[in-house]
Amino acid sequence: MERLNRTPRLDNPDSDTLRHEILDYFHTTFDRYEQLFEVLTCDEAFFVKPIALRHPLIFYYGHTATFFINKLLLSGLVEQRINPHFESIFAIGVDEMSWDDLNDDHYNWPSVAEVKAYRDQVRQTLDRIIREAPLTSPINWNHPWWTIVMGIEHERIHLETSSVLIRQHELRYVQPHPAWPVCRDSGPAPANQLIEVPAGKAVLGKLREDSRYGWDNEYGHREIMLDSFKAAQMLTSNQEFLAFVEAGGYTERRWWSEEGWNWRDFTGAVYPTFWVESEDGWQLRLMCEQVYMPWDWPAEVNCHEAEAFCRWKSEQTGESIRLPSEDEWYRLYDLARVAEPDSTASVNANLHLDHFASSCPVYRFAQGDFYDVSGNVWQWTQTPIYPFEGFEVHPCYDDFTTPTFDDRHNLIKGGSWISCGNESLRSARYAFRRHFFQHAGFRYVAGAPPKAVPSSRYESDALASQYAEFHYGDEQFGVANFPQALARLAIELVGQRSGKALDLGCATGRASFELARHFEQVDGVDFSARLINLGVQLQQQGRLRYTLPDEGELVSYHERDLTSLGLADTADRVSFMQGDACNLKPILKGYDLILAANLIDRLYSPRQFLSQVHTRLNPGGLLLIASPYTWLEEHTPKEEWLGGFKRDGENVTTLDGLHEVLDEHFELIHEPEAVPFVIRETRRKFQHTLSEVTCWRLQG
Repeated sequence: MERLNRTPRLDNPDSDTLRHEILDYFHTTFDRYEQLFEVLTCDEAFFVKPIALRHPLIFYYGHTATFFINKLLLSGLVEQRINPHFESIFAIGVDEMSWDDLNDDHYNWPSVAEVKAYRDQVRQTLDRIIREAPLTSPINWNHPWWTIVMGIEHERIHLETSSVLIRQHELRYVQPHPAWPVCRDSGPAPANQLIEVPAGKAVLGKLREDSRYGWDNEYGHREIMLDSFKAAQMLTSNQEFLAFVEAGGYTERRWWSEEGWNWRDFTGAVYPTFWVESEDGWQLRLMCEQVYMPWDWPAEVNCHEAEAFCRWKSEQTGESIRLPSEDEWYRLYDLARVAEPDSTASVNANLHLDHFASSCPVYRFAQGDFYDVSGNVWQWTQTPIYPFEGFEVHPCYDDFTTPTFDDRHNLIKGGSWISCGNESLRSARYAFRRHFFQHAGFRYVAGAPPKAVPSSRYESDALASQYAEFHYGDEQFGVANFPQALARLAIELVGQRSGKALDLGCATGRASFELARHFEQVDGVDFSARLINLGVQLQQQGRLRYTLPDEGELVSYHERDLTSLGLADTADRVSFMQGDACNLKPILKGYDLILAANLIDRLYSPRQFLSQVHTRLNPGGLLLIASPYTWLEEHTPKEEWLGGFKRDGENVTTLDGLHEVLDEHFELIHEPEAVPFVIRETRRKFQHTLSEVTCWRLQG
């Protein structure tokens, strides 16, 4: 196979060379992604869901292209949309979050040809930007070009995740392809053995000065001394896993966690998902074909199956067998002296598509005393993903990691045969729900339980915690809770109408729950997944925990619950969804009330939002706008401000601007009213602000 180019160094002082490298990286990635979909046999294959918990493949075909445009708009490298409809319906819905909109009734998917034409337009746009946009080296976290590399690495992630969905498709929808050659070597698996790993230090975390692209969760620092442990020399093979299957491992409750047994019970699984039992014996489903079982290839299972095997193996061997921690994987990686991919030669691992488009025998690639510490398949760890000390969210992609800080997403390490770009690096940190399938297996270890990692159960992201307190926390200085006050005012103004309401810019969701006291259905929509996720957590679990800064490095711990707030009965009437107020999904319409709280002065195009919002309301519906009118160019280009400037020597207020845009379709029915709110910064520092509230009725 031709070597796929590596993630580039972003500190090349020669800007022309760097520009050329990024252009080549973009073209290669974009072409390889489209080549993946050539394995589908017909257009129908794009529209039939491989699994119920994900969108059909047409979504992923369009998603990576719209990601480029949506992110480059945020960084200022793109000034206008190519196709607002596509850039809405293909924007969100990748992980199985409860607020993902996976209902096919909400989508009228375009044809494959239409999406291909859109992808061609995106390619031309990116090609022009990379060739012509000003470029200074180095490209770092705050550089506008960071979003270009972000888009390329994002598409490489979906090269892998889409290949997994294709692998779960019906065989009639896929076909072998010369660009995706599988390994044809297989035989009996050699016996696995445990090898001593001496005590030592593991250092995790990526430095800001690192010259290659990284995702937010990779940055920060963790350093830990590990006790000695033993690790399996090889990944667990299909043959080794077969003993667990034949011993009735899938039918004995005692090997499984409660969560794992619930999954097994729900699915009825009695052997791994990619295994196929036939009259001719066991077979294995690959991405595009089904082959006789290669017993010496790694067993590909989810985290629950891997953990159950380890418990069973413990009883068989008398050893304390378990999955490794993330820290232990790094210790193993460093001892094995694994070499990361470079541009000079094929990597010594089944990685980066350098060798096969499938797994291969577990003893093919030796790395130190072990095999496949990196490559072949991802390896499950027992560690739920958590933020390193120093974690920050990138402002252009706030929902890459934060929705996974829920103790339900375990880290996978090492990469698979198709993992490329950032995924192939030592610093890569990816996590999936424990019941999900990737090209993932496991290596077991033996030893005492590892030291606990920092818990992600308390929300520690500063902005998210501040919003949680703003929405659900204590009353400060006698000022009423702001989202609650707005919801009550809205309910009073709307009168007897009690159909649907839209809480736009819902943040952590307090107003959504409050509106559901009156409305039959409330949709809470916000651009920020990390904020929505706190509302979802309250909705699903009934409680929320977070930390707040008190003074210096000291923090306090807080817990809120819907019952004590009197909102437990409203949760079932609320739906949360991520969205862009300036480019809302078509399904968001038919409302009797739209609440836009502290939103308009944070939009990149408030005029665009206000000029279209009438199409989302029923006749006579109300639009309630609250804003402190804090116009800042970091959020809204000055030419988009509704007010706060002089025109022809005269003051133009935001209220003037609201009338200019809204009077065509609305009448003002509630004169401007100042509603105060208080935001806690520390135990002794608070912001006191007045938000001006106006209410507009749709005419007609």
